Amino acid sequence: MFVDYYEVLQISPNADVETIRRVYRMQAQRFHPDNLDSGNAEAFRKISAAYEVLNDPGRREAYDRDHREARRRAAIGLQDPLPANVPVMDEMQRREKVLSLLYSRRFSHPQQPSLNLRELEALLSTPRGDLEFSLWYLKECGYLTRTDSAHHTITLKGVQFAEALKTGGAKWLDAAQG
Repeated sequence: MFVDYYEVLQISPNADVETIRRVYRMQAQRFHPDNLDSGNAEAFRKISAAYEVLNDPGRREAYDRDHREARRRAAIGLQDPLPANVPVMDEMQRREKVLSLLYSRRFSHPQQPSLNLRELEALLSTPRGDLEFSLWYLKECGYLTRTDSAHHTITLKGVQFAEALKTGGAKWLDAAQG
């Protein structure tokens, strides 16, 4: 996760070296763990790390490139880039579990075939943030529908796909193409 060292030191990205040193000294004195009034070891570590990078011309130049990119991404609403080891298999398994739960719910409770987001979170022991991508994907593929009150119900296409998964006749890639 990208850390904005300029924000940590509370200075402008255009600050000169002398300003960086002066602000660092003030904050280091304020947050040093030996300061009984306002000492804060975590804050001290953060400002020290920021100073180490921003005080070194070579490291600052490299950091500034990353800083501009992070600000550009934030301006258009993107988070940090995904790491190279994105757990794609976990995501695929989560989708299968969602479909399986909705299939079971449709089969056992035909009058009330939906599950709300909170129920899905609890049943899957998955945080909402992770679950939302899975639900978006399944909805866009036509495997489930979602009401305004965040109740999810498996569709006919979802039932067929869930059954194909159980018999080994479907792949996620094939489904996304068809």
